[in-house]
This record gives sequence, structure tokens and C-alpha cells, in this order.
Amino acid sequence: MSSLDGPATRPNPIARLASLWWRSPQSLKIGSAILVFWVVVAVLGTLWIPYGYAQIRTGLPLEGMSWGHPFGTDQLGRDVFSRVLYGAHIVILLSFAGTVFGLVVGATIGLISAYIGGWLDEVVQRLAEAFIAIPFLVLALLAVATAGPELSGEPGLVIFVVALVYTPRIARMARAAALDIITRDFVTIAKLRGESAWSVMRRELLPNTTGTLLVEFSLRAGYAPALIGALGFLGFGIKAPMPEWGLLISENRALVLIQPITVIGPGLALASLIVGLNMFTEGLARILGRTVRLGER
Repeated sequence: MSSLDGPATRPNPIARLASLWWRSPQSLKIGSAILVFWVVVAVLGTLWIPYGYAQIRTGLPLEGMSWGHPFGTDQLGRDVFSRVLYGAHIVILLSFAGTVFGLVVGATIGLISAYIGGWLDEVVQRLAEAFIAIPFLVLALLAVATAGPELSGEPGLVIFVVALVYTPRIARMARAAALDIITRDFVTIAKLRGESAWSVMRRELLPNTTGTLLVEFSLRAGYAPALIGALGFLGFGIKAPMPEWGLLISENRALVLIQPITVIGPGLALASLIVGLNMFTEGLARILGRTVRLGER
């Protein structure tokens, strides 16, 4: 290249990200906007809320919608709007932590099962099928009951339950993705170089299954708030007075005919978060060229 041409210009990373964003599916944009909104609410909800999440007599008991109480008040006069805002970080953190835990364990099991194969693969897959055959809510309730009353309501137990429900499903997806990669030439070459099984899985299999695992993580994270909300609604999740959204709905369900907004408020919050996560997953799957069935749990 002659000096008259000048130095080659590198593409602006910000411009590339902006171009990628505008060319992304509409579902990804809407889902991302909803997720960003709830993340901001989760952060600000721990720093600022109109009233304390457990503060009683913020207004008259069973007060309806007003500027001071957009979601009304419950039987103790607690502001439901403040409790919903504060509860956002509880739902998001539990969902994220449980799904990450399940992803790490499930991906590890799936990659090991695919790499080793043989009788170990058969045993792992039969166990995974047995767990998947149990409805996810039934499996979660069984895990909570097995843990005993002394651990009931602990955040760590909720995270473990979410991970337990998702681990066999993620393991199957990781195994299927790894089986497609394990016969490639670069994996064979790595084995011939004498690399250990752990090195092959970490350096060859894992990077090439990242797209599948990322979509699977997003899909499972989309259902995690519903699972946590169901546990809270049934009384097996986070205990009062912590304002987890499923628990809020359960606490105020007797008021649905008196002050329906006390149930509709947290219900809409939970529904919008689930919708946002699922729209984000659908858009992400389109970008990565994957197919995802949003009705599958």
C-alpha cells in the first residue's frame, strides 16, 4: 500500500456494536429493554424505595391505588409497591445464581458423559431421563421436603433447588452439542498430541458448545422466576417478611376481591420479567442460529 493511501483504519467497536444492535431481532431489543429495566429497579430498589419493605402503617390497611401507594396497601398497611421494588433483586439474584449453578454442573456432566461415552454415558443419560420425567415443580418440592424444615426458606436452598431442576436438562443439551463436536478433526488432533481429557474438554469442546449453552442458560433463566415464584406462592420459598414476588401474591390472594391491585401488581412484575427473559432468549437464539422451543421446561 502506498503512503498516499494512508494507514488502514480500524472499524470503530462502538459503531460495530450499534450496527449489530440495530440489525438484531425485534424480540431481542424488547427483551433486553425489559431486562435492563428490571435490573435498574433491582439495584435502585435496595437503595431507595418510598417505604421500608417491612414498614407497617404506611397508610390505611387495604388502601386502594393512589399516588402515594400505586399498588395499594396490604392488611398491615405495608406499601405493596415498595415491597415489589425491593423484591426485584431477590427474584433476579436467586434466578441468576440458581441457573448459573445448574449450568456449571450440567455442562460439566454433559461434556464428561459425551467425551468418555460407554457405560458411564448410558448411566448418566438414564439418570437424567429419570429426573426429567418428574415434573419440575414436583421435583423442586421433593428437594425442599428432603432438606427438612430447618433449611426451609433459606436462599441457598432455593438456589440449589433451581440448579437441581435444570442440571439434567442442561446436561443433555451439553452432551448433544459435544457429540457433534467430538468427531471433528481438531479434537482428534488434540487427542493425538497427548492432551488430557480435561484439557480437550476445556480447550476444544467447551468453546465450541458455548453458543448452545448460552441459549440454554437464557432459556432456563427465563423460567427460573416462575419456579421461584411458584415455590414462594406455595409457602416453600423465601419466608416472610422478605418480599419475594410469589410470596407477595400468596400473601395478598385473599384480597383479590377487595383490593385486586395488591395481587395484580406483583403478578404483573413477575409476568413482565418472564416475558422479557423469554423474548431475549428467542432473539439470542436467532442471532446464534439456534432453534429454541420456549414452551419447553
